[in-house]
Amino acid sequence: MNTTMITRRRLLYGLGATLGTAAFNSLLADDAVRAAKPQPGGGPLAPKSGHHAAKARSCIFLYMEGGPSHIDTFDPKPTLQRMHMKEFERQDKFASAMASGKRYYVQSPFTFRQVGQAGLPMCEHYQHLAEVADELCFYRGLQAESIDHPTACYHMNTGNRFAGDPAVGAWVTYGLGSENQNLPAFVVLPEASYPQGGSANWSNGYLPAYYQGTTLRSHGSPILDLAPPRHVTRDVQRANLDLLAAFNAADRSRHPHHAELAARMESYELAFRMQSEVPDVVDLKKEDAKTLERYGLNDPTTAEFGRRCLLARRLIEAGVRFVQVYASGWDSHDYLAVSHKARIRTVDKPIAALIADLKQRGLLEETLVVCGGEFGRSPDNGVRGGGATIGRDHNAKAMTVWLAGGGVKRGTIVGATDELGASAVEVVNPIANLHVTLLHLLGLSDDKLRFFHEGRFKQISQTGGRVIKELLA
Repeated sequence: MNTTMITRRRLLYGLGATLGTAAFNSLLADDAVRAAKPQPGGGPLAPKSGHHAAKARSCIFLYMEGGPSHIDTFDPKPTLQRMHMKEFERQDKFASAMASGKRYYVQSPFTFRQVGQAGLPMCEHYQHLAEVADELCFYRGLQAESIDHPTACYHMNTGNRFAGDPAVGAWVTYGLGSENQNLPAFVVLPEASYPQGGSANWSNGYLPAYYQGTTLRSHGSPILDLAPPRHVTRDVQRANLDLLAAFNAADRSRHPHHAELAARMESYELAFRMQSEVPDVVDLKKEDAKTLERYGLNDPTTAEFGRRCLLARRLIEAGVRFVQVYASGWDSHDYLAVSHKARIRTVDKPIAALIADLKQRGLLEETLVVCGGEFGRSPDNGVRGGGATIGRDHNAKAMTVWLAGGGVKRGTIVGATDELGASAVEVVNPIANLHVTLLHLLGLSDDKLRFFHEGRFKQISQTGGRVIKELLA
C-alpha cells in the first residue's frame, strides 16, 4: 500500500491548517469588498435584477410592537368562553418569566364577526379593516423562538435573536437596490420612542452601511437639517462635495478594504440629492382633503399612525424599496379589553386606507404588505384585583401575521392554532421561513442572497429555510 497517497479528504483537511485557507478566505473577502463599492453605471443602490421573476417590487411592513393577541384580533377561540376563569398550572417553557402563582384561562372580551366574501373572522373593533378583508391573507401557523421583547423583535426584524445582523429591509435593498437614487432605499417610520431593542431593529448589520434603514421623524421635519443654511447655495455644496470626494478617493485607493469610507461618501451624495426630492415626497399637503380624512389625519386618535401610513404609500410610489411602519403598545398583560381596543382604533382606519389606496392606484399587486408583531399572546394570565386587570402573557408558539398584495392569496386563512390558541398546529413554520417567503415574493432566493462575513457566507435564514407555498397565490 502506498502510504504517501493523499486522499481528497486529507488534502482538504491539510488546506485548513495552511496558508491555503487564508488565501481562499481572502478571495472571498474581496468579493464582499467589491459588493460594498459603487458599481459601474450606478451607485450601490442602483436597481438590480432579482434571482427569479418577482411578484412584488416593494414591501411595506406594518410592525405592531409588543405582541398583539391573535386570540383577540383574528383567531377567535370559543372554547375559552367555556373555560373562562378556570384555574390551571402552566408548565411549558414558553410561560412568561413574569408569571407566578395561580393561572386562569381568559376568554376574549371582544366579539367576532365574519367579514368579506370569504367570511374571515375579525374582532368587532376592526370596523374599517373589514372593508378590505378580501385583500388579506391571515397566516396562523407562525412560531417565534423568544418571549423576551428585544430578542423577539430582533428575531422578527433580522432573523437573529441577538443584535448585529442585517434587517429584512437591508437584505432586500442589498439584493435589489432602489428604483429612486434620490431617496433612501430602506425607510423606517417609528413612533417618537423607538421599539424595544432600538435602531438595531433596522440595522445594516454586517452588510455595507448603504443598506441600513433611514428613519424619518414622526414630528416636525422628517429629517433634521435637510435644508442647507440660506447662505450656502447648491453650487457651493456641490463644489465642497467634489473636493471632499477627491480627498476620500485618494485615501480609498490606499486603503481599498475600508468599505466604510465608500459608504460615507455615498451617504454624502445621497443627502445632497435628498434635499431636492424629500421635501416633495413628505409634503402631505399635496394630498386632497378626502385622502387625508380617509387615513384619519383629521382625528387625533388616528392622525399619527395615519400620517405614517400615508407617507409609506408616497415613499413606495416614489420608488423606495422597503418601508417599515411601527405602532407600539400591544403588550397587554393587564386591562386587555381597554388597551387592545385603543390600539385597534389607532391603526384600523389608517391600515384600511393604505390597502384601499394602494389598490385604487394599481400598486397593491406589486406591493407586498405585511402586518404583525414579535409574538402572540397566551390563552391565560394571572388575574389580579378581583379579575379587573385581565390580560395575556407572551406566547411564542402561536401568532397571527397577515399579508396582502404582492403575490399572496387573497381573502383566505392559512394554518391554524389549537382550540385554545396556545400553539400553532397546521402549516407550522418558524420566522425564518416567513423571511424566505418575503424574499421569494420580491424575486430573491435566500440561498443565493448571501454575504461573506467572519469567514463564511451568511444569509437571513441563518442556516436555510423554505418558502411557505401555502401563502402564495
